[in-house]
Amino acid sequence: MRLPQINSAQRQGLLGSALLSLVLLAIVGAYYLWGESYQARILYATFVNLLVVVGLQIFTGNANITSFSHAAFMGIAAYVAAICVTPIAMKAISLPDAPWGLNAFEMNAVSSALLALLITGLLGLATGLFMARLTGVGVTIVSIAILVIVHSIFLYRTDIFKGNQALFGIPKIFDLPQMTVLVIIAVFLARIFRESAVGLKLRASADDEVGARAMGVDVFKVRLIAWVISTLFFAAAGIAYAFYLGTISARPFYFNFVFLTVAMLILGGLRSVTGAVFGTLMISIGLEVVRWLETGPDIAGIKLPEVLGLSGLLLGVVIVAVMAFLPNGVMGNREIEELVKRKR
Repeated sequence: MRLPQINSAQRQGLLGSALLSLVLLAIVGAYYLWGESYQARILYATFVNLLVVVGLQIFTGNANITSFSHAAFMGIAAYVAAICVTPIAMKAISLPDAPWGLNAFEMNAVSSALLALLITGLLGLATGLFMARLTGVGVTIVSIAILVIVHSIFLYRTDIFKGNQALFGIPKIFDLPQMTVLVIIAVFLARIFRESAVGLKLRASADDEVGARAMGVDVFKVRLIAWVISTLFFAAAGIAYAFYLGTISARPFYFNFVFLTVAMLILGGLRSVTGAVFGTLMISIGLEVVRWLETGPDIAGIKLPEVLGLSGLLLGVVIVAVMAFLPNGVMGNREIEELVKRKR
């Protein structure tokens, strides 16, 4: 039996994934060597955002179609995993009126995560059947509608999702080492998809849909595959989010989070997995600096005034500036191995 051959682009993709993994491991190593304990939570949140942005790049970046529904799929997976894994005794307190016996059973962490991935993937497939047929503004409008619908269900089915109140009692299963492994796997999978036949066809259809169809590309099929895979990335991020915090509410899974992750992808570069990683790291670091400045710190003996809301202003400035001066983002279409080769 002949083993499948790896072409040059796929080898470069594996090399680029390895280089990005080294960058992420260096950041984690620096935290363990010199970081403060509170920074573990910041780094974990950064990696959750990174998982979402990489998933967003799989569909939005390769298909060149803007979607804003990713927070909805992340929230669905987070709630499914949380409800399944929370002990019965805790659900009797946090979800006393839950229907369909949701507060009368509990599952282990692996089964809860797999069920959350399955349900989110099926919902991704169901929505993808019509999302993959749309183009341009149509996809954006429908994706916003999905986000609003799901968020409304989270808010008003308080017997299941608690609305803006916290669903508590979730066992804290994940920590930074597990999250680091998950993010590295995600980076490899995203690069493998980008350099695969499906990824190549999807990028070709983004550049010239008519020409791609003329060459026999099934545009609907490749978009559907990318859409479902991206929803699974969002689901993994939601599960990791719930398993780390031990409590979730509907508030994080809405427009603020959507704009944050989209800004990360735009800054780094839509068409590049490296751009998704670098954009996430740059904005995460920038936001921490801005939040520090918001508190009015002392710098060189000068007391700065408190400026609340500065982080929101920063996101707006980043999006406007990048679209004006770097429309393709910092990385454009380039990956990290191309930068290393050019430097050498």
